[in-house]
Amino acid sequence: MREARPIDLFLLVLLGLIWGSSFFNIKIATYSYDPFTLALIRVVFASIPLFLLCKYKNIKIEAFSKNWKPYALIGLCNIAIPFTLIAIGTAKINSYLAAMLMSTTPMSGSILAHFFTKDEKITLLKSIGILIGFLGVFFLFFDKVIINESNYIYVLITILGSTFYSIGGILTLKLRTKGNENVTTSTTLWSVIFLFPLSMIFETPWQLSPSIDSTLALLYLGVVATGLAWMIRFRILTVNGLVFQTQVAYLIPIFGVLFGYFLMNEIITWRVLISLIIIILGIYIVKKNNKGLKK
Repeated sequence: MREARPIDLFLLVLLGLIWGSSFFNIKIATYSYDPFTLALIRVVFASIPLFLLCKYKNIKIEAFSKNWKPYALIGLCNIAIPFTLIAIGTAKINSYLAAMLMSTTPMSGSILAHFFTKDEKITLLKSIGILIGFLGVFFLFFDKVIINESNYIYVLITILGSTFYSIGGILTLKLRTKGNENVTTSTTLWSVIFLFPLSMIFETPWQLSPSIDSTLALLYLGVVATGLAWMIRFRILTVNGLVFQTQVAYLIPIFGVLFGYFLMNEIITWRVLISLIIIILGIYIVKKNNKGLKK
């Protein structure tokens, strides 16, 4: 792992921008698609260009080779399980609470990285940076967050879903030498296999009559917010480590608010600006902590 350079920070911001824009596209897609079917078609749309990219670059796809098990496990833990849990959890809680709960990913990532990696141990400086980043998100949404007896189960389900992203990140690091295109394509193909029965058993996708807008939104979610985004994530993971990569969870709600301003005429308040400053400070502290990492 190395200290974050300008290109690494750019990719982290780009990833936050892509995933921040996903909220609106998910909302549009849900007008026509049920959660499991949405997740399934999303990863199908992601798999097709990734598969074609590998074929164009003559890259071997190891999804179904004799070493298929780690790819299947990552496809399950990194995509299928979190997509499913978060779809279930966020269906019963408001978007503000969901954004805050998803921002727990750097915390779970830091703990898991401490125990399951060699060069991402918890330090005081890193812990302070992660806590400050979370406080930035909390400051943005604290007066809109409601947890009670009717939704606490869904709160726990959402947190568990976000934690699986960290688990998937740890597993992905085990395949860092296998190539970005191969790992991203192979794990996405396996997620299709896992999500297909969920869609068929719990929903009726054959009865859908989707609108063009919903389908275009789903196409964006697949090609850009899954295919391209997971390749960016893999690059950040393998170069800068899990803890740095999970900082994107702090940027996503900020970009969500900015998209609300530009696309839905929502107002950017002083609280948004202060939250952004706090989050940037947290990311900067984590970046400074990484100065001692080998380059």
